Amino acid sequence: MAPDTPLSTPAPAAGPADSPRPADAENPVAPYDALLLFSFGGPNGPDDVMPFLRNVTAGKGIPDERLAEVAEHYHHFGGASPINAQNLALQKALQDELARRGLDLPVLWGNRNWEPYTRDALAAAHADGARRIVALVTSAYASYSGCRQYRENLWASLDELGGDLGLAEGTHPLAADKVRPYFNHPGFVQANVDAVAEAYAGLAADAAAQARLVFVTHSIPDTMEEASAVSGAAYSAQHLDVAATVAAAVSERLGRDVAWDLAYCSRSGPPSQPWLEPDVNDHLRALAEQGVTSVVLSPIGFISDHMEVAFDLDTEALETAAELGLTAVRADSVGTREPFVRGLVDLVLERAALARALDAGTADASTAEGAAVGDLPPWRDVCRPGCCRQRAGVASGIPAACSTDPWS
Repeated sequence: MAPDTPLSTPAPAAGPADSPRPADAENPVAPYDALLLFSFGGPNGPDDVMPFLRNVTAGKGIPDERLAEVAEHYHHFGGASPINAQNLALQKALQDELARRGLDLPVLWGNRNWEPYTRDALAAAHADGARRIVALVTSAYASYSGCRQYRENLWASLDELGGDLGLAEGTHPLAADKVRPYFNHPGFVQANVDAVAEAYAGLAADAAAQARLVFVTHSIPDTMEEASAVSGAAYSAQHLDVAATVAAAVSERLGRDVAWDLAYCSRSGPPSQPWLEPDVNDHLRALAEQGVTSVVLSPIGFISDHMEVAFDLDTEALETAAELGLTAVRADSVGTREPFVRGLVDLVLERAALARALDAGTADASTAEGAAVGDLPPWRDVCRPGCCRQRAGVASGIPAACSTDPWS
C-alpha cells in the first residue's frame, strides 16, 4: 500500500516557522489552550514498582503478595516501565507535528497512576494561563479501562485542582474535552498496516509465505466487554473491525490473502471471573497443533511497546512460540510512526472544530463525524449516557468528564 492511499491522512503543507498565532476566529486549535497527553503511567525504577502497583489497584483489595508477582514483570526490565520514554517521545512528536503545521498548542503529559500525575499536568496548564484543554488518551479503543476510567480520573483531578486553588466545591478551574476513541482512524490503521507489512518483510521468504497473522490486545472481563457495547460496538468488535481492515490492506500489499486471528493477553483477576479469550499463548499452541509453522504477532490493542508488549509478547509469547518450534516475529506498535502522529493532530483539529460548532450552537453532542476506515463509523467525541461502564446498566456513582451526563 502506498503511503498516501485512502488509509493514510494526507500531510498538509507546513506553515512558516515564524508565523504569528492566528486570531481565534481563524485558529484551527481554538478554543483549546493546551493538549493533554493522557496516559496510564509506569514506574521509573525499582523503588517505584510497588507504590505504582498499589495506585493501579487502589480499592480492589489485592494483597501485596499478589502485587509482588506482577512486580516481577517490571523487575525483569530493571524496575522501569518503557511507557515513560515512549510517552516522552510521543509528546515530542506531537509538538513537532503541531509546529510543522504552524500551530501553537502546548503539549502536556499527565498520568492516572504515576508521575507526572494528571492533576500536576492540569495545574501546570492552568498556571500557564490555559482555561480549556483537550485530552488525548493513549488508548485507541472504547471501554471502561480505555475511556471512562480516564474520564473519571480527569474529573477527580479537576476537583482536586479546584480545591487547591480555593474554588467552591465542585468548581473546575479548567474546561476539558477529549479526543474520540481513534481505533478506526486512518492514521492509526495505516501505521499498523505499515508495521505488520514490515514484520512480514523481516521473515525468510518461506516463513513469510505461510505466516499466520495474530493480532493481540489486552483482555478485559466479560462484564466490561458487555458494558462497552453501549458506546456503539463492543470492545472485541472494535478490534475485529480494525484487524479485518489491517489484514485486508496487508494482503493487498503482499499480493496474497493473509489468514488472521485475534487473541488476548494480560488478563488478571481471579480464575473464576471470565475474561475475553483466547489467551495468546493458548492460541499459539492451538495454531501449532493445526500445523501452522510461523506467525506474526501484531499488538494492535496498544499504541506503544510498553510493559504488556515487552513482557506478555516479547518475553512470554515469543518463548511459547520457541518452545512450540514456531517461527515468530512481533510487529511494532504504532509508537511515533508518521501516519499515526499526523492522524492524532488531525483528530485534535477535528475535536476543536466540533467544540467551536457546539459553542456556536451549530452541532449537538451526538455528533459523530470525521475520518474513519472499516465497517464501524467514527466514534462520538462527547460520550453518551451510560457509556463504557464497568458493568452494563450499573452506575458507579463516580462522575466522569467529557460526557453528556457525568454521573451516568
